[in-house]
Amino acid sequence: MPSSNALLQKVVDRFNRSRFFTISLIVHVLLIAIFGGTVLFKAIQEPPDFEGGEGGFVAQQASTAPPPTAPQPQTQTQFQVTTPPTNSNPIQAITTMNTAVPLDFTMNQVIAPPTNTPVTVDAQTAAPAPTIPGSMSAQDAAGIRSMTEGWGGKGKGTGSGTGVRQREFEFIAYIGKYSGGNWDSTVRLSKGQIEAGSLPNLLFWISKISQDKIKTNERNVKAIDLASDELFSQKPPFIFLTGSRDFKLTDKEVENLRNYVRMGGCIWGDSSVPGRRSAFDIAFRREMRRIIPDVDKNFETLPGDHPIFTKAYFSEIKTVPPGLNYYQEPVYALKIFGQIAILYTSNDYADMWQIGLDGKSEIDFGRDRSGRYVAINDMLWRYNKTYTNNLALEPIVDSYKFGLNVVTHLLTRWEDQLKRAPRL
Repeated sequence: MPSSNALLQKVVDRFNRSRFFTISLIVHVLLIAIFGGTVLFKAIQEPPDFEGGEGGFVAQQASTAPPPTAPQPQTQTQFQVTTPPTNSNPIQAITTMNTAVPLDFTMNQVIAPPTNTPVTVDAQTAAPAPTIPGSMSAQDAAGIRSMTEGWGGKGKGTGSGTGVRQREFEFIAYIGKYSGGNWDSTVRLSKGQIEAGSLPNLLFWISKISQDKIKTNERNVKAIDLASDELFSQKPPFIFLTGSRDFKLTDKEVENLRNYVRMGGCIWGDSSVPGRRSAFDIAFRREMRRIIPDVDKNFETLPGDHPIFTKAYFSEIKTVPPGLNYYQEPVYALKIFGQIAILYTSNDYADMWQIGLDGKSEIDFGRDRSGRYVAINDMLWRYNKTYTNNLALEPIVDSYKFGLNVVTHLLTRWEDQLKRAPRL
């Protein structure tokens, strides 16, 4: 058995062989004891997640965060989405051919924050459009009297005090031929002339049902170039605009139409794709705000006590009738001097009027020598209840009655106001 001295000598020898490990261990223990409670690096706190909010982006705050002990300067975390400038091109909507996705899916406009990059803007585009005063001056009244003279008829049975059923009218209707789009989507053309379709059918029925007291000259419906001076030489009581596609008016068309409505004319828009957010619906609302850019004038809905319903040829039409596919959006209007300057129906009445009525308010199944329907769009009628709905006699007749109420209102709407207006 080894002696105690030999064991001690072995321990000393082993320590000498591992002295570097032992010293290193002692040093680490001392360092941990000295610096173990010190924070060498501060954790970087991640910014809060953002959730999309209506009209902007709102920061989502953690519910576990303690309240501040003293008032802290707050950082604005909500960005207001404003109306884009006229030279911007925001995403308005997303459409899809996938039937599993709702067709009315839309995405809010997202406006990028301004940058310091200079932008060159054409002086003509940047110039503000002239605004229309709220009150009618003597000069304004003179222009409206000149435009509307003869709309209310001539001779016996004229005047604002007489009911529209007793009065006589005569006018020529025009369909606006605008740049781009498909202005002729609800009419049939022959050698460039309007031969049949929506507005000719409506006017034919108006003449028949009024026993020709309202002479509509239905065989003479014309397409009018909105950039031409015909707007002021022909003085139409309204310009009918329809279509199913996006379009953009030229600067000349905007200028002409602005002068036309200020002088008492009316733009009557009817989308041939019923409902909101179609390509035509978006384009029409946008382009009409170019014509009347006044910040204090916006599209408003016509209430049930508006003269279109209360002083109408057909008093039984007390509200907006359902249009194609049962759409029943209200009537929208932009007004000048308190009267309708732009009227918009987004229920696609024009396609309802492509199913013609005869003088007895029955569907007109007359055919020409080739066996084609004269007053009916064959495709619409053939695919009724397949691709379209509500093309039955009763709703079609109601849409015609509503159309007649609109026409007579547009012919007479200035009369009472002009009696009180100042004169030059």
